[in-house]
Amino acid sequence: MRLDGFLGEVEEAGDLLVRAAVGDLSQHVRLAFRQGMFAGVLGDPHGDLGRNPATADVAAHLDLKDAIHIGHSTGGGEVARYVARYGAGGRVAKAVLIGAVPPVMAKSEKNPGGLPLEVFDGFRAALIANRAQFYRDVPAGPFYGFNRPGAKMLDGVIDNWWRQGMMGGIKPQYDCIKAFSETDFTNDLQQIDVPTLVMHGDDDQIVPIADSAPLSAKLLRKGTLKIYPGLGHGLCTINAERVNGDLLGFICS
Repeated sequence: MRLDGFLGEVEEAGDLLVRAAVGDLSQHVRLAFRQGMFAGVLGDPHGDLGRNPATADVAAHLDLKDAIHIGHSTGGGEVARYVARYGAGGRVAKAVLIGAVPPVMAKSEKNPGGLPLEVFDGFRAALIANRAQFYRDVPAGPFYGFNRPGAKMLDGVIDNWWRQGMMGGIKPQYDCIKAFSETDFTNDLQQIDVPTLVMHGDDDQIVPIADSAPLSAKLLRKGTLKIYPGLGHGLCTINAERVNGDLLGFICS
């Protein structure tokens, strides 16, 4: 099982990794975890979400067969692109997209329900103006839903998100905003021919559900959609027990 993510999404995947390694999932899977997004977009600071063959190289070196690829948010795009390109020949058994960016986030003539480019321009402006504050505001607000009435703020979770963000280079992080918002994974989703679980909270403020998970599930040949009422983008951390339970069920099915 491989897990991917970007910035706080790496923490999301990391929380899954730790819980899986010591919990029920440990009896069923061998885990591989790639934390490469801080260094750039798939390891290429000037690339897009499909150019870097690092995952394919690792899978080939380890001779992985029947692997299950799990990606959160931007990592879901990575998983879709990898499985579409390299998933044949028994390398991949299943895939999971959690709060994932596919099919495409940005609004366009082909995607009228997407987020306006001005939203992502705002991300870029905030990153340049004060990265440290931006990386505090995102997890303290919309990422984990801590801005919702009655939400319990978890300072350790926020601090860890900030820590990981500040470890990375600002240039690749800036470039990655374009990659995760404008990369179109429609063709990738249509090519995937393995069972794929699409998991999404219906209160996701980072990747709104209306233009993501239901559309991805329809494009997939063997897609299953799992919607979590009231849950946000950070569900792998805040609601890990529920997520892992459903992952285990899917893995063992």
